Amino acid sequence: MRTLRIATRKSPLALWQTEHVAARLRAAHPGLEVALVPMSTRGDQVLDRSLADLGGKGLFLKELEIAMQRGEADCAVHSLKDVPMELEPGFALGAILARADHADAFVSNAHEHLRSLPPGARVGTSSLRRQAQVRALRPDLQLLDLRGNVNTRLAKLDGGEYDAIILACAGLARLGFESRIRARLDAPQWLPAPAQGAIAIEVRDGDDATLALCAALDDPRTRTCAMAERAMNRALHGSCHVPVAALARLEGVQLQLDGLVGSASDGRIVRAHGEGSADAPGALGEQVAQALLAAGAGAMLPPPAP
Repeated sequence: MRTLRIATRKSPLALWQTEHVAARLRAAHPGLEVALVPMSTRGDQVLDRSLADLGGKGLFLKELEIAMQRGEADCAVHSLKDVPMELEPGFALGAILARADHADAFVSNAHEHLRSLPPGARVGTSSLRRQAQVRALRPDLQLLDLRGNVNTRLAKLDGGEYDAIILACAGLARLGFESRIRARLDAPQWLPAPAQGAIAIEVRDGDDATLALCAALDDPRTRTCAMAERAMNRALHGSCHVPVAALARLEGVQLQLDGLVGSASDGRIVRAHGEGSADAPGALGEQVAQALLAAGAGAMLPPPAP
């Protein structure tokens, strides 16, 4: 059987996720050889500016997509929350794996929860979505940028640069840092990034052989929820420039979606909820996006890119 080459970022979390996918593929296809192709992306290299200033989370994908176009890799593994709402032409999501913990994590060495931080405490996060929700709950706190991989961010906290930081529960658990989670920040009060906790495999559109291999790892329930969340984000022209949060839940054939748009500057929050059929996650995402706009979210959204 052929060797499948997977492009991946070099961060510890990206490598863990790619090794996890590789192991799942080998188990699903006995005899399949899987090789990792680690690469450094611009999003990993430039750490002194926010992702919004650099152009968005798509910076984590570009070099991996170029490797696939050149024939140096057959597919790439990403955190789905980092994948732009519209893929570059010629690419598709070949599989979305079962979602891990979707929630954000409050991490601190001296404090139990966001609400127990003293006034003026320093909280590290570069996510506009997280900043907006922190400001809504605790407008008295200092919000400071925090870039780098999970290990780097924890080291900065331990070095005293912050009183607390906010990370994804899934990333901490995958790297063995679950004990660092002081509190889960979860729905309904706090919402995650669209598709947070899910791993995706990106493939070249039309590469039927690779698509067939990856399809064995696809989780239909996670894909349905992620499609609703991403459709809402797409309808709002969401990106790292926009504080958008979403969480879908599937109960039988009924799909529920909570959405949020916030302001990182003053903590204003607009929320909406919708329910619909699991057969039409895209329609539900657009419905909730329209409800958010009707509630005033447009005033917090930048104009769409030309």
